[in-house]
Amino acid sequence: MFRILLRKFLEVFVFLLFIMFVGFLFVRLAPGDPVLTILNVEELSVSKEQVEALREEMGFNDSLPVQFGRWLLDFVKMDFGVSYSTGQPVMQTLMRALPATAELTFGALLVMLMIAIPLGSLSALYRGSWIDQGSRILSIVGAAVPSFWLGLILIDLFGVRFGGLPTMGRDGFTSLVLPSLTLGLAISSVYVRLLRSSLLDSLSQEFVRSARARGLSEGRIFFLHAFRHSLPPVITVFGVSLGSLIGGVVVIEVLFAYPGIGKLVVDAIRQRDYPLIQGYILIMALIVFLVNTAVDLSYRYLNPEMKLKEKEALR
Repeated sequence: MFRILLRKFLEVFVFLLFIMFVGFLFVRLAPGDPVLTILNVEELSVSKEQVEALREEMGFNDSLPVQFGRWLLDFVKMDFGVSYSTGQPVMQTLMRALPATAELTFGALLVMLMIAIPLGSLSALYRGSWIDQGSRILSIVGAAVPSFWLGLILIDLFGVRFGGLPTMGRDGFTSLVLPSLTLGLAISSVYVRLLRSSLLDSLSQEFVRSARARGLSEGRIFFLHAFRHSLPPVITVFGVSLGSLIGGVVVIEVLFAYPGIGKLVVDAIRQRDYPLIQGYILIMALIVFLVNTAVDLSYRYLNPEMKLKEKEALR
């Protein structure tokens, strides 16, 4: 375990360094000038001297390597800068919006589990039946429908026609229902078919036939053996698709005006708020890395064969 953690620590160091460089470079090369946004030149009369003075003060006249080195030095000192738009520390601004995004993410994952586990399991148990065919059709439709279009349909149905559910903002549990349902429905289609395929593979394994020969009940075989054996591929895909999930959260937060970290960074992009964008990239990269590390470590408990392979490799 110590070797695994040490390797992961080295990996996260190299990974974050690469992400910071790429994020810094792309943000700086994007069109737009934050100095003009800060001075609000569209509404106020600003002289060219004032623009150049502020650009010099903020260090934008320096070369990109110098700017990156200065930002990297500040990062080592755990100084992520100050947001151009709010005037507050970047990390404080992001941490204030992160709980809302976490709530939406967990709500969407809960909806996904409530749909994918029953449908995927029933499709595998009753292969070729109307349940299997129906879940396949729902999966295809769910994969084809864009999440923002689905969100607009839910807003129209439950926010306008029938009413009863808020469609904007964050005000209690009810405001979380429609965004979570939109994102959960959008991502569940992938996991329904994946779980079905993985369960069918597990049910055809030798250990399942051996369990039946020992007289174990079908329920015990399914939940304690086949279902557990089918989880690693599903968890692997979840770790790989986490970036897409984060992107979906951003779209849903903008659509429902949900005050999370995704909507915050979209506003920061519009305002050319470099420190806030770079802080968002860093936090999201760290979250993706930590989740993928947790996925790797979970294999040792979900798949006993991996423990045996590790022991043989250490001999």
